[in-house]
Amino acid sequence: MMACHVRCLADAGYQGLVELHANSQTPRKKSKHRPLTSEQKAANRELARQRIFVEHVIRRLKIFRILSERYRNRRKRFALRFNLIASLYNFQLK
Repeated sequence: MMACHVRCLADAGYQGLVELHANSQTPRKKSKHRPLTSEQKAANRELARQRIFVEHVIRRLKIFRILSERYRNRRKRFALRFNLIASLYNFQLK
């Protein structure tokens, strides 16, 4: 569970997250009978602008096969391996 002061930006697939974590934001989805208003579309665009940086990092991390597929090794070593891959990514940024 996330701390209540942490702001979580999620994509539309996590619609129920708002009920579990009050400080989370997901884009609005249109329903069959009611399209989104222009204000809701603008809010969705602003949310997407904020999320794109994280999405690009996730894409770069998933280049490593161990993160792009189902992890089938020991669970206690996952954090170490993930941190090593993230360190390689951060080193590449410098």
